Amino acid sequence: MEFDVVIVGAGPAGLSAAIRLRQLAAEKDQELMVCVVEKGSEVGAHILSGAVFEPTALNELIPDWQEKNAPLLTKVSEDNIYLFRGQDKSIKIPNLFAPKTMHNHGNYIVSLGNVCRWLAEQAESLGVEIFPGFAASEVLYNDDGSVKGIATGDMGIGRDGEKKDSYMPGMELHAKYTLFAEGCRGHLGKELIAKFKLDEGKEPQHYGIGIKELWKVPAEQHKPGLVVHTAGWPLSESGSAGGGFLYHIEDEQVVVGLITDLSYSNPHVSPFDEFQRYKHQSAIKQYLEGGERISYGARAITKGGLQSQPKMSFPGGLLIGDDAGTLNFAKIKGSHTAMKSGMIAAETVMSAVTYERANDDLLEYAENYKKSWAWKELHAQRNFGPAQHKWGNLVGSAYAFIDLNIFNGKLPWTLSDPEPDYAQLKPASECKKINYPKPDGKLSFDKLSSVFVSNTNHEEDQPVHLQLKDPSIPIEVNLEKYDEPAQRYCPAGVYEVVRDDDGNNPKFVINAQNCVHCKTCDIKDPSQNIHWVTPEGTGGPNYPNM
Repeated sequence: MEFDVVIVGAGPAGLSAAIRLRQLAAEKDQELMVCVVEKGSEVGAHILSGAVFEPTALNELIPDWQEKNAPLLTKVSEDNIYLFRGQDKSIKIPNLFAPKTMHNHGNYIVSLGNVCRWLAEQAESLGVEIFPGFAASEVLYNDDGSVKGIATGDMGIGRDGEKKDSYMPGMELHAKYTLFAEGCRGHLGKELIAKFKLDEGKEPQHYGIGIKELWKVPAEQHKPGLVVHTAGWPLSESGSAGGGFLYHIEDEQVVVGLITDLSYSNPHVSPFDEFQRYKHQSAIKQYLEGGERISYGARAITKGGLQSQPKMSFPGGLLIGDDAGTLNFAKIKGSHTAMKSGMIAAETVMSAVTYERANDDLLEYAENYKKSWAWKELHAQRNFGPAQHKWGNLVGSAYAFIDLNIFNGKLPWTLSDPEPDYAQLKPASECKKINYPKPDGKLSFDKLSSVFVSNTNHEEDQPVHLQLKDPSIPIEVNLEKYDEPAQRYCPAGVYEVVRDDDGNNPKFVINAQNCVHCKTCDIKDPSQNIHWVTPEGTGGPNYPNM
């Protein structure tokens, strides 16, 4: 199938690019065929975010979004920041002393999944073709090496690689330009970065894993518009970085989550179990007790900032949104910057197509991006993440206060953060084991019951989409040196080490059916031996309003 522009991923960046392309085409009275492919069963099925939403980009893209009933329903009414010193000890940080990027006046607490569903409706009303349930599994190249488009994955291939009765071949989608908006650690984006050396001269990308739950709580505990951000316990006990959040949205619902920085060094750390402990902190549990957990999910986030952003253009396409690392970690927000990156991409592509260009390197995108408020925002806040890694949450935040509140991000240096997250694990023998408490089934839960409420499902008889470059490494290297951390960093129980009745003959087992597509394994594996590729379309979680 031939299109002018193919977009991979129906998240904030991809949908904003699609909408802006069609808006520009209408302004020029020009025909432009735009399609979006989305691996989730529907738009929003794989979207997971906090999310406190800054409407800057939306105001530009669709100025009358309120009249069009965008699902921005709960305005932030109260903004609290805590430093947790233990399960029952906390210090409330006066807003005056918090980095101003943490202030949320004028923002909204949203379900980003629902925002994307609404954006998809706007895109379709403008003539964009959206194909949910089709996973882009392969980049297609022209003879000159430029990107030609993508191929969606074949359906109906058995685990043995043979075609089943239900076999249906994938489609090739060709385009003048292909935009990759797969989100954090997109597997095609990863291939393109390597092929075109887009990260040459850049710092390694850095990541966190965000684990989130949606709760229905008693009315007397519900405070619509309340935003709570936290640092410290329980991650501080293992010397790990990260922070938690709790947001009160509409309909007596609360979202709660914990982001664990994937630079942690103790291989015994389990981000999932740290999150279960987090909900027992007295400042958090007061809002959850007596409530019911509705949904669960997990997603890696890209947070290296400007220093880690790859070159975003290459012959035939662009990386946008979290595929390029546009999240602003200092704000703990990325939707607005992802949307803006997609809008700039649309304007750059439209200009090129108007001059009958195709499949070349849109070098002007970098300059257009650099002129935008998104780049300026990320540049001003470029030192937040490295400061957190270098000095920890408390001192790092104090530095951020001076840098951002006093100097407006104009200090004349850029901090470096040169060690990749996967390389920071220490041998298990050098680290303290962590005995996590058993879940109580009220506030804390086990992994399998959590995966169940994520509505995750995959066709079982298909090739395993979590590929090992060397099948011997999990046992012979990772188990020996790191007590195989995949057992713990995966928030869905995908990886197990099983032994015989005598406790001998360890075997590495991959339960691919459980995968929530968070990509943490692809990022944190200390041997960089796990390669996440897309499974059949529609596979994975089916999040409601997450």
